[in-house]
Order: sequence, then structure tokens, then C-alpha cells
Amino acid sequence: MTVLTAPVASRRSAGGLVWGVAVAAYVAAIFHRSSLGVTGVDAAHRFDVNASALATFSVAQLAVYAAMQVPVGVLLDRFGSRRLLILGGVLMVAGQLCFALATDVPLAIAARVLIGLGDAMTFISVLRLVAVWFPGRRYPMMTQLTGTLGQFGALLGAVPLVALLHWAGWTPAFLTAAAVGATTLLMVVVAVRDTPGGQVPTGAAPTLADVRRELAAAWAQPGTRLGLWTHFVTQFSGAVFALLWGYPFLVQGQGLSPTTAASLLTLMTAAMLLTGPMIAHFCARHPFHRSVLVFAITGATAVVWAVVLAWPGRAPGWLLVTLVLVLAVNGPASLIGFDYARSFNPVNRIGSATGVVNVGGFVASIVLVLAVGVVLDLATPAGQAAPDLTAFRWAFAVQYVLWALGAVQVLRYRNAARREIAARTPVAATPA
Repeated sequence: MTVLTAPVASRRSAGGLVWGVAVAAYVAAIFHRSSLGVTGVDAAHRFDVNASALATFSVAQLAVYAAMQVPVGVLLDRFGSRRLLILGGVLMVAGQLCFALATDVPLAIAARVLIGLGDAMTFISVLRLVAVWFPGRRYPMMTQLTGTLGQFGALLGAVPLVALLHWAGWTPAFLTAAAVGATTLLMVVVAVRDTPGGQVPTGAAPTLADVRRELAAAWAQPGTRLGLWTHFVTQFSGAVFALLWGYPFLVQGQGLSPTTAASLLTLMTAAMLLTGPMIAHFCARHPFHRSVLVFAITGATAVVWAVVLAWPGRAPGWLLVTLVLVLAVNGPASLIGFDYARSFNPVNRIGSATGVVNVGGFVASIVLVLAVGVVLDLATPAGQAAPDLTAFRWAFAVQYVLWALGAVQVLRYRNAARREIAARTPVAATPA
């Protein structure tokens, strides 16, 4: 039996505490990110906007998130995880306070921008803490666990938030959301440290030339682009369903009650918690078949959506449950993209590569959020207050364009990555 020395045991205990609190911050970030998803119908009424205008709320949030990934990576190397988690928490609390008090569209959009800025600083900061506090062999599983446990935030943003919104009203509900964020922010201030020794990053800020050189090197690696397109093709359907359009589709299109629709979104999140570790285990055991899993999950999602959209009339309950269970796998599957970034880049370039990969799924989500909103407005009969099922069918059919593009690109860069590795080590297997 192995006996841990006191310093080793102490470091593991401290690492667990730091990671646990950092994950709590990520849970809060997911809660803030997804809080619009179950309140979209109420938001449309509060701000008196149509589907296209409502989509701009999520687009503003997601666009800022995607645009900030590379700058955040640079800031992270300069200032460390703790400072960025604190700054991100402050921005998200400010965003929820603004959203709670907003009565006009400009302030509401500004609130979602603040939330997007803070959210952009959170996940990548937690991943850096994992890399510093835990052995490298545990990185894939810890990454999946981080992404999976973060989905508890979506659970908070489903049934509890809907119930509070309908019981107490808009402003008290989002003031409560701000209070949740403030609580986790205080936990980060007290418990999170950047390194086991407590050192704070104080290195010189990288020059613009350094940043360009690192990004160019990461982009030149086919494995990085394979990760980006993996993130692109696997994330957008589940993300858009959870972040904005799933709740209106279930309530206005499928005729479900708000509580039932929120319960389905909760089931979707709970299923993510179960499937994430299974996907991590598969990737650890079968690294040479990760792209096969990506194609299988993408194909299954497209097939189930086809059945739902083609079903005559409103879909039966069992089919909607099947849909949310399949969509639940999308989030964990998108994390395979980060595993590619780790596999194909040296340690000093993982931050840049991770930032590049993380852009993929959010760009796809932005495109789909906008496209669904535009198509809903075009397909909704004049004079009708809300979109009908036919309008939602046409809107969600846009997904097939993105799936086709993403699948072609994944195949393209999988082959390119395999050719590069084969050229370097002709007899080696290729981890793609």
C-alpha cells in the first residue's frame, strides 16, 4: 500500500479545493449564459421584440464570447486564472443586474454583452488550473468532468429560474441570478490560487508579434483545425436549443406547458452529466477513433431532428425526450475538439490552440441563432402573434447546411492530420 507524504497529500487536497471552487465559477457562468434560454418568450414580451430581434440578444453574447477567446488566452498567460475568474465573475454579475433592470433593447443587449465577456474568461481559466494542479495523464478526464459538471448551471437556469420568474417576476428573478454569481465570485476570491506555491504570473506581456507567431503556428497544425471543425459540427445544435430556441420550439411549436418544456431542458442537462464521462473514457481508451465518434454523434443528431421535423403534427412525448437525450451528447462531444488541440500541439502552444478550437462551435451557434430567428419571422403568417410549428420546422432545417459543412471539414482535416503524422512517423498510428 502506498502512503502519501504530507506535502503530496496536502497538494492533492488543495488542488481538489481549487478545482472544485473553479468549477463552481464555471457552473455560475453556464447559469448566466443559459438564463436567456428559458426566458426567451418572456423576454420577447418584456422588450416587445420579434424573433429576429430576440436572436440579437444571444448573438451579442455569443459573438463577444467567440471574439474574446484568443485575447483571453493571451491575458491568461499574463495574469493567471484567479484574476481572470474574478474579473469574469464581476462582469457577469454586472450583466445580470443590468438585465434585471432593463426595460429597453439597447440596455438588454449591453447586459448580454457583459455576460458574454465574463463567460469568455471562465472555462479556459479553469482548464489552465487543471493543467497546473493535476498530472498531465488526468487532463482529458478532468477536462470532460469540468465541462460536464458545468452543466449543473443549465439545471439552475431551467425549472428553478422559470418557477421564480413566474412567481416573483422578471426583476426579482434576475436579481437572484446576480446574487448567485456574487456568491461564487466570493468563493473564488477566497479559495482559488494560480499555482500550488501561490505564485502569481508576472511575466512580461507578449508582443503582438509573439501572439501572431503562436497563433500562426497553432493554425498551421491540421490537428488544430480538426479540433475547430469538430467543435463546430458537434456543438451548435444542442447549444442553440438550450441557449435560446429550444424553449420557444417546445412551448409555441409543440404546445407544451412552460413547466414541461423546462423539465425537458433539465433532462437534457442531466443526460449531459452522464454522457460526458463516457465520452472521456472512450477517447482515452480509443484515441485513434475519436473522429468516428464525432461522425456517429453528428449523424444521430441529424437523423433524430429529421424525424421530429417530418413528424405529421406535433411530435409525441417519447420523440421529444429522444431528441433532448441526443442533443445532450452534443456538448460533451464538442470537448473532443480540445483533446485534438492537446494531442497535436506542444505544451507551450496549447493555450493558443485551445482558443482557436473554442471559436468553432460558437461561430456555428451564432449563425444558427440568427438564421432561426430570421426564418421564423419570414415563415410566421402575417398578423400571427407567435411562430407556429411549420415556421419552426423551416427554421430548424437550416441546421443541415451547417452539419454538411462541418462534416466535410472534419473529414478533410482528419485526413490532413493523418498525412502529416504518417510523414513524420510512417509506421505510427494516427490519433484522429
